[in-house]
Amino acid sequence: MTLTLSDVKRQSRGSPSSGHGGGPPTGRGRFSLPSGQGIGGLPPFGLAASVPLPCQDVGDFSRVSKMGSFPGHVLPGTLFLVIGVWHVWRSLVRYVSNPKSFRVHVWNPVPGVDGRLKYFELYLIAVGAFIDMCIELLYSTHLKFFVNGVLNPHHMNDFEHSGMLLMFFIFGVITLISQETRFLPMPEGALCLIAATAFCAEYLLFYFHSTTHKGLEGYYHILLVLLIGLCIVSSVAGALLPTSFPIDLCSCIGITLQGLWFYQTAFTLYGPMMPDGCGLKDDMVSCHSVDSEVRGELLANFQFFIMVLCVLVAVVGGYGFVASRFGHSDERSLRV
Repeated sequence: MTLTLSDVKRQSRGSPSSGHGGGPPTGRGRFSLPSGQGIGGLPPFGLAASVPLPCQDVGDFSRVSKMGSFPGHVLPGTLFLVIGVWHVWRSLVRYVSNPKSFRVHVWNPVPGVDGRLKYFELYLIAVGAFIDMCIELLYSTHLKFFVNGVLNPHHMNDFEHSGMLLMFFIFGVITLISQETRFLPMPEGALCLIAATAFCAEYLLFYFHSTTHKGLEGYYHILLVLLIGLCIVSSVAGALLPTSFPIDLCSCIGITLQGLWFYQTAFTLYGPMMPDGCGLKDDMVSCHSVDSEVRGELLANFQFFIMVLCVLVAVVGGYGFVASRFGHSDERSLRV
């Protein structure tokens, strides 16, 4: 007997005699191949006599992958926040010190200590990304990468995060090699594009998170995606317009906002700031009603607005302070 694809579908869904009534599948269906027979007369290619077919709804599969955690958001948030604030400070200082010679920098050397900390930022990016990647890939997965010959579905988030962190690790290593050695001399514009590539990997990760993680969690990811998009655009623009102070400052602000939003997400979804009517259940953020979910999203909008406003006020205040301390005569002449 030769099985066709329609026979396979019919057997996987169940026939009326099997008690399923030919209705849609509700669990994992199984179908059996006669010994030595394949589909459409083809050989079975090593298929077992009984092959499990995942007949669950696609929406249910997203529940297999675990959500994030409080430390999982605070750790990268701290890294983004520290580097973002440092970039904002250095961008302001470099501009007010000599506006005419200002250049976009994808990284900023740390002055003092006889130059021993010059590349501290790059080491922080490379080492921090590597440690976080090891936590996601080795510790969180308990080295159980495969289950029944496929990637462990319970740790898909960890695999995705590891890929994103790998891109930032590569950026840090390439920039270090470019700046400290003669083996890979690269202009600042090329480094900006490499940074944009790392942000693109992050963008894709959280964009698909926002589509598979529904509800309030997905909404927080959507707002994060907007900030990542800002970092991508400003990084590419920095490579195209290497003397633009607004572009450099925009990139710094985007990185800072990313760090702050990671913190906000951690405290809201995994901490004490969970909106009323919503809570963690089975590793998923669920709200008791549509009104509770909408109220949570409106609260997220308010948090996002306050965060952006505070950062802009801090940047303007910082500019005034830096201008009074390190202001150059050329900076005053530009305002005339």
